[in-house]
Amino acid sequence: MASAQTVEDKEEVSRDCILEPLSLPESPAGAAAVENSPSVPCLFCDECSPETEQDKLLKHMIIEHKLVIADVKLIADFKRYILYWKKRFNEQPTADFCSVIRTNSEAPVEEQENYFLLCDVLPEDRVLREQLQQQRLKEILEQQQRERYDSGFHGTCMFCSEEFTGNRSILFNHMNRDHAFNVGLPDNIVFCTEFLDLLQKKMDNLQCLYCEKTFRDKNTLKDHMRKKQHRRIKAKNREYDQFYIINYLELGKSWEELQSEDDRELISHQEDDWSDWEEHPICAVCLFCDKQADTTEKLLDHMKDAHGFDLNRIKTDLGLKFYQQVKLVNFLRREIHQGRCHGCQTKFHSKAALVNHMETVKHMALLPDRSSWDQPQYYFPTYENDTLLCTLSDGESELAPEDPHEDIPVIGEDISDLEALKQNSVLNQLLREESFRN
Repeated sequence: MASAQTVEDKEEVSRDCILEPLSLPESPAGAAAVENSPSVPCLFCDECSPETEQDKLLKHMIIEHKLVIADVKLIADFKRYILYWKKRFNEQPTADFCSVIRTNSEAPVEEQENYFLLCDVLPEDRVLREQLQQQRLKEILEQQQRERYDSGFHGTCMFCSEEFTGNRSILFNHMNRDHAFNVGLPDNIVFCTEFLDLLQKKMDNLQCLYCEKTFRDKNTLKDHMRKKQHRRIKAKNREYDQFYIINYLELGKSWEELQSEDDRELISHQEDDWSDWEEHPICAVCLFCDKQADTTEKLLDHMKDAHGFDLNRIKTDLGLKFYQQVKLVNFLRREIHQGRCHGCQTKFHSKAALVNHMETVKHMALLPDRSSWDQPQYYFPTYENDTLLCTLSDGESELAPEDPHEDIPVIGEDISDLEALKQNSVLNQLLREESFRN
């Protein structure tokens, strides 16, 4: 019985673990065999996962080793990043590189846990990320150059099955000219064969490339794409980002962000006329359902009217400052995600059943004791890009979280050598070598 209970406890811990924003770390064994292996090993033990299954290893890292890597999705080469830190962690203690966050700070010492956060605030980590980005960009540019001048390309048109050999641009120009299918300039595309294979696979599955709806047969699909002018790819589909060179140019920025920067640069040279300025809607999401609103006021009114949850009143009654509101929102998000009523701790198998229960017994606004949610672990967002967190207001400005009852030990990083590290970065070395050649 004890063994079975232990297994159940571990499964419960696994279910309760929130991984969306906590981009966890992983690391390799450090040997040449590991570098050539398709698997990525844990930073601290022998656990390994395929490169295509990062989440599995990240889950292991946070549960077993309490280690979190910030902005994992922005790391250009995750495996090389892990291999580097695996070696460094073997040389020095983890706390030498990571900020330490203590959870359950008001609980007895034996119940407290320390989590380690590895992020680019550490100069060494920032330089590593920049180096990996530059190396990745160099490899992508070399691949693009090879494809641009490759005369051995062979491909088939998705629309008329005509075969083309020679340079890839012949096929792309044909689809653009004869079928009005435009994916941009061929020179801006990289991994062309994989890109065409992906498009062909979607067509074989009778899926429209633009709206991504599925149709009963090929003729219906082609007729739909022609009539609806859907002979183009869906720009918002992140699956295509890997095939466009612009997405590799700057660390952590998509083609949309880079293009918007270019637009702002052009506008800055003109007169300061803001008459046509339009803000993007915030699209904040309700705590309890999928309702979205383009202003915070509308969302708060919805939660008050539809769910009986008045965040403004709770903020006033409890005297919540900005960071305390952040913790409360993240706590509620987590409870809803885990299917647990924050008022009575009853668990449900679906979100709909949980919300129905809370509305029926009026547990929406029944908050637990403050010590349950006013904890430092709820500084971490439950969901990535939770716009509601960015729109919370406070009567007083705060520069940093302050709570006299919390004792959060954070190991500060020495950034005195940051400029020296930047000067010795791979990018600057390449620039100096280029200037010497010229």
